[in-house]
Parts: sequence; structure tokens; C-alpha cells
Amino acid sequence: MATAKQAKTSIFTIILRIALMAALAAALVAFFFGKAIAGFAETGTGYAAKSACSCRHIAGRELGSCYEDLMPGMGMIWLTEDENAQSVTATLPLIASTQATYSDGPGCVLEPWKS
Repeated sequence: MATAKQAKTSIFTIILRIALMAALAAALVAFFFGKAIAGFAETGTGYAAKSACSCRHIAGRELGSCYEDLMPGMGMIWLTEDENAQSVTATLPLIASTQATYSDGPGCVLEPWKS
């Protein structure tokens, strides 16, 4: 009696299929919700930059302690400082970046957003 051979699927093929499905899902999310995601990212980095600039240059705290002042869920935002320019930049990698600069008088001011 003849029996059909069962095709063995390698682990590499399974991982490749899962990666392709994840990439397709990410592309669909980016296509349908890209503007909203970019808007929230720009707003979040603006808030983080202003807050961290005030924390660092007005309150005089270390930049690392300024993460405590951010809202829950903002852990993906990176803060960097330029001591010479007295500015703090908040970045959401590959999506948005906003800078706030300290000056006497107005305090920490966000750089204008580019549309």
C-alpha cells in the first residue's frame, strides 16, 4: 500500500513565515494609523523635552532623575542633553524628536515643530 510522504517543515521556514506575517501586520498598522502615531509621538517627545529641560536647567537635577517626572508609558523616550546650548532633546527612535532650550526669562522653550 502506498502512503504519502509528509513534508517536514523546518524551523527556519516557520520563523520566516512568522516574521513575514509580523512585517505585514506592522505595514498595515503604519498605513492606517501612521499619522496618528506620528502625532502622538511628536506630542509625547515635546512634553518629555520640556519637562526634562525644566527638571535639568531650572530645578538643577541630574538628567537621569528626570525620567521619574514623565508620564507612565513613556519609557521608550530617550533624553539627551547639550550642556553648552542648555538644551534637552527627547527622542522616540525612528519616529519623532523634539528639543527644548533654556534661556533666562522664558525658561525652557520648545523648538518650533516642522510640519
